[in-house]
Amino acid sequence: MGSRKVVVLGATLVSLILLGGSAKALDLNGAWVSDADNCTKVFARKGAQLGFTDMSDVYGGGFIVDGDQIVGKFARCRIRARKDTGPNVNLIASCATDMMLSSVQFSLKELDANSLIRLFPGMEDMEIRYHRCAAP
Repeated sequence: MGSRKVVVLGATLVSLILLGGSAKALDLNGAWVSDADNCTKVFARKGAQLGFTDMSDVYGGGFIVDGDQIVGKFARCRIRARKDTGPNVNLIASCATDMMLSSVQFSLKELDANSLIRLFPGMEDMEIRYHRCAAP
């Protein structure tokens, strides 16, 4: 009976490892906008650096993710914690503006490789859809 438990436990661990290994985390890197048609109106290259156009907020704005950095036009955040659960990603980030520092929670849901929704827990009817721009 003891060896049977070991076999069952072993099989369970192997399946968890295989399933965990096949689960792919959402790649957030890139430039994201609320309207895919406005990529060139929100983002511009300044040399090798990707940044925001002067009027980016008029076109819905967006954000840039580069590794553990999230950059908006008026704030810069560093991702401190990340938890992927299927298509959902929860982030805790330390953010800084010209005026203050804060901790912000981001709840995201992947729609496909280049589309996601930002959810606002506690406000079920509120969400913002974002699309990844092809190299602006």
